[in-house]
Amino acid sequence: MNKKQAVDTLIHARWIIPVVPEKRVYEDCSLAITDGAITAILPSAEARNRFDAREEHLLQNQVLIPGLINTHNHAAMSLLRGFADDYPLITWLEKHIWPAEQQWVSPEFVADGTRLAIAEMLRSGTTTFSDQYFFPEATAAAAREAGIRAQIAFPVIDFPNAWSRNSDEAIEKGLALRDDYRSHSRIGLAFAPHAPYTVGDETLKKIAIYANELQMQVQMHLHETAGEVEKAIKDTGLRPTQRLHQLGLLSPQMLCVHMTALDDSDIALIRNTGAHIAHCPRSNLKLASGFSPVARLLEAGVNVALGTDGAASNNCLDMLLETNTAALLAKAISGNANAVPAHQALAMATIHGARALGIDEITGSIEVGKAADLCAIDLSELEQQPLHDPLSQLIYTANGHHVRNVWVAGKQLLKDRKLTTLNQEELKQRARSWRDRIAGRMNQAVDY
Repeated sequence: MNKKQAVDTLIHARWIIPVVPEKRVYEDCSLAITDGAITAILPSAEARNRFDAREEHLLQNQVLIPGLINTHNHAAMSLLRGFADDYPLITWLEKHIWPAEQQWVSPEFVADGTRLAIAEMLRSGTTTFSDQYFFPEATAAAAREAGIRAQIAFPVIDFPNAWSRNSDEAIEKGLALRDDYRSHSRIGLAFAPHAPYTVGDETLKKIAIYANELQMQVQMHLHETAGEVEKAIKDTGLRPTQRLHQLGLLSPQMLCVHMTALDDSDIALIRNTGAHIAHCPRSNLKLASGFSPVARLLEAGVNVALGTDGAASNNCLDMLLETNTAALLAKAISGNANAVPAHQALAMATIHGARALGIDEITGSIEVGKAADLCAIDLSELEQQPLHDPLSQLIYTANGHHVRNVWVAGKQLLKDRKLTTLNQEELKQRARSWRDRIAGRMNQAVDY
């Protein structure tokens, strides 16, 4: 009798959607995991005969997919969820969000808001997020402690703000933080020049040089509204994409966030430079910022990933909802019901996101050798019946509340809807405390 091979974990799932190869759905198959990585994908009956696992999980009526990847967030802004709804972008920013941030943003605010956001993301299937916010050292620490995978994109703005006096100080502090996490397996650093209208040419040139020399990723709000593009043309004579290209920023290391109000020249420039796009459909819809032509971008060969943006402009960080919205919106905008079909929408939320963050060799799909970043979604609920196609059900019916289990690098961070590294009740108490502080100071006390 052959001796069974020892592994750390065996996960038996009713369905597995690996994303790579695309359009594939495995039934009654299992994953073997050792040292945080996937070591085998095989039929469950064979897995039971071949492996001896320290932990074993039977996911009845659950579909196992790669962990979702949120390529754009401002996690700490969870504490401003519902604070300033129903305003257009510039009014929302200048009259409400920026004044509130000036008053409240601190390392404590960022730590508490980020933990709240990480809990929400894990409970809705996100295993990797990219974040852009003040006090990135607090965000990085919260991600490290919770066990989630994260890209910390440190903010670079020319004018004084809560974290830095100017762009030079921001770059200096950000690179020092990068040194602190240089050898960390789950936490990476990136540059985050805020937007074309808050960062000047000299700063952007400097970031382009550093990013190339250090092989670091860059992300930036870009073409967020038609008004931004019109003002840029008036002020500089160039469309924002043209300006960034001239400054050396558009490259495969660049993630362009939002990207509405695009013309053919913008799409060609993004395609030809290999830059990526973080599409944030629900935030764009809520702020009436515009529509990204996702179907045209994908047809052109541009890598389009998904992000939620912060909870202050989206109100939730549910990547399954974001994926559903992206698929539906692409169909409506293009007038083509076949635009962004279910398998492509899931790819945007997983492998496309990994590619945009420069970590597609590590995560983003269920393949042997990749990190065991996994999400299991229950497809047994009444509103999901009958089930003809698990992939269709996943994209067009499921939401974050159906997520049952989550692993990052083989460690289970959500077990049957319960967080394993974060205290849910404590997080809710801290959030209420911030609500009371902010409401009390602004004479807007509300009792729920």
